[in-house]
Amino acid sequence: MISAAALCGVNIICFQEAFTMPFAFCTRERLPWIELAESAETGPTTTFLQEIARMNDMVIVSPILERDETHGDILWNTAVVISNSGQVLGKSRKNHIPRVGDFNESTYYMESNLGHPVFETKFGKIGINICYGRHHPQNWMMYGLNGAEIVFNPSATVGELSEPLWPIEARCAAVANHYFTCAINRVGTEVFPNEFTSGDKKPAHKDFGHFYGSSYIAAPDGSRTPGLSRIDDGLLVAEVDLNLCRQVQDHWGFRMTQRLDLYVSELKEVIEPNFRPNIIRENK
Repeated sequence: MISAAALCGVNIICFQEAFTMPFAFCTRERLPWIELAESAETGPTTTFLQEIARMNDMVIVSPILERDETHGDILWNTAVVISNSGQVLGKSRKNHIPRVGDFNESTYYMESNLGHPVFETKFGKIGINICYGRHHPQNWMMYGLNGAEIVFNPSATVGELSEPLWPIEARCAAVANHYFTCAINRVGTEVFPNEFTSGDKKPAHKDFGHFYGSSYIAAPDGSRTPGLSRIDDGLLVAEVDLNLCRQVQDHWGFRMTQRLDLYVSELKEVIEPNFRPNIIRENK
């Protein structure tokens, strides 16, 4: 069953965050959920989808919970990119880990060590900005600097936490970075056997709340598709014209005027221990 997915031109499909399993890692229950972690390269989900990709001449973006067997079984929130030839083209990992309410994921997997890879496929250059990374404009920006034409945002997020931001963030990123964005969110509610608390002095509970769906695709000119249902499973299909990326870039020129040299100089100062904000005050 597909809770949410975006299909671009019937050639690239991206599923919701961790689509092969309940989204349960950030509760206090590690088991049995953590046992569903698998290898990004040779795990059962990847192996199954490799054949699907080859048979249908389709690129598949498959978000999973990765068990990195090469590096001590470390867990990562990962999206595997499978080429239309059936080969594993590579993977992208979640750069920013939430520590908000029930979504405290820092005890389940690590922040990415892969940066912002962009994958050149037969159907376009794609990046994957996983879930919470959409709240960070610099995260979106780096995929653009690395040449992305489409950036997928596979997510699993609930109404109380982020719904007011949902229609805005991916659309703004598309405009600012001259690429298409695909905002993908699941639907439904997970209910767990044991109650858990959120450290906010509210009563213990057994669910996160409602995952509100509403998946959509936004274009670099600011236009967007209607959203999928808030309550029902869905598959969003859209045909995108990648020529629009360059056309909008030439028209608005944000890339040409972005002054990276200015920001890299100031950001170097910000990360120093002795940094003080550049605030000018009146002498008294």
